[in-house]
Amino acid sequence: MQEMRPQQINIELPEAQAEGIYANLAMIVHSPTEMVIDFARIMPRMSKAKVLSRIVMTPMHAKMLQKALADNIKKFEEQYGEIKMHGSPHPTEKNIGFESRTDKDGTDK
Repeated sequence: MQEMRPQQINIELPEAQAEGIYANLAMIVHSPTEMVIDFARIMPRMSKAKVLSRIVMTPMHAKMLQKALADNIKKFEEQYGEIKMHGSPHPTEKNIGFESRTDKDGTDK
């Protein structure tokens, strides 16, 4: 029986994407077949944010991303200590940050 070897994947990182994009706001919406994450940056005392990047993926890939993030956060905290979460946001910055944009009944806002 032939041994199964993991497939090697060569990943190209173009120079324009290598610098990365700083985002401090993410809005997530979903349908039965897709998860959409919009990454944006909002500055203090500003009431407007511009979406810098949109990622569309299947629910299965979103769950795989969730697990990979959880694993990496665990490893980060083991090496550097617990990531501290700040208390409630400033009253003028209500609903700013990483959040899901879905109502309790499952419909998107």
